[in-house]
Amino acid sequence: MTNDSETTADEPNDEGRMPEEMDLEELREEIQEIDQDLVELIARRTYVADTIAKVKAAEDLPTTDETQEARVMERAGENADRFNVDANLVKAIFRLLIELNKVEQRESR
Repeated sequence: MTNDSETTADEPNDEGRMPEEMDLEELREEIQEIDQDLVELIARRTYVADTIAKVKAAEDLPTTDETQEARVMERAGENADRFNVDANLVKAIFRLLIELNKVEQRESR
């Protein structure tokens, strides 16, 4: 998992090596570690979203909160810009995560 420092493709990995200093196998291992981190983060996000769904159900709140969704999308775009990643791609991923969470929330009611 990444720590509090921001890591980009032009910075050293956890072992202090730049991507261009790594061979193909090392690069693939780096991708594998990143993929695992992504899945772990998605699992954490899903757990928190499930907890939010329970709070919404207990307080008889609607599943959809368009204001909150807009804030999430805005943050996604800002983070994409900060890390020099295509904002449309990041927003598409977040839109998918939000929609999956909403489906799970509706099914759990």
